[in-house]
Amino acid sequence: MSRGGARNRSGPPPDPMSGRSDRRGLKLTALPSEGYAGEVPSFPLPRPKARELELWRWAWSTPQACAWAREAWRWQAVAMWVRTSAICESAKATAADKNALHRFADQIGLTPAGLKENGWAIAADQLAEKRADVPDEPADDVRGRLAVVPHAAGG
Repeated sequence: MSRGGARNRSGPPPDPMSGRSDRRGLKLTALPSEGYAGEVPSFPLPRPKARELELWRWAWSTPQACAWAREAWRWQAVAMWVRTSAICESAKATAADKNALHRFADQIGLTPAGLKENGWAIAADQLAEKRADVPDEPADDVRGRLAVVPHAAGG
C-alpha cells in the first residue's frame, strides 16, 4: 500500500488567485458559459436507451463539453455518467448507483469540486452582464417615443 504524497482532495485546494499559484503557473482553463455548440459524438456504450441519448445530447451542450471535445479519452466517463444518471432516475437505483453518479460527475467536471479538480472555470457571460446593466425603459411612457408628423397640404 502506498504512503504519503499528494492525494486527490487531500488538503486545501490550490487557489488560482494566490501568489503561490502564480509562481507555480497554475491557471484555470476558462470554459465558455454559453456551452458547447460543436458536433455531438456518437454514444460510445452499447445499446443506448432513448433517455441516455437525451442526457448525452444535454451533456454535450454544457460548458464542460468544450473541454471534453479536446479530450476524447473522457468520453467513456461522460457516457458512464449518462448511463448511471438514467439508472438513478429509476426506482431500481441503489445507494451504490447514486454514489457512482456523484463520482462520475466529479470526474467529468459537472460539480463545483469537479471543475476545480480538472482546473476548469466557467467564464462569466460578459454580454449578459452588459445587457443587465442597461436600464429598462418604462413600458407605459409611449409619448416620449412619439414624434409629431406634419400633415401634408393638399392630401
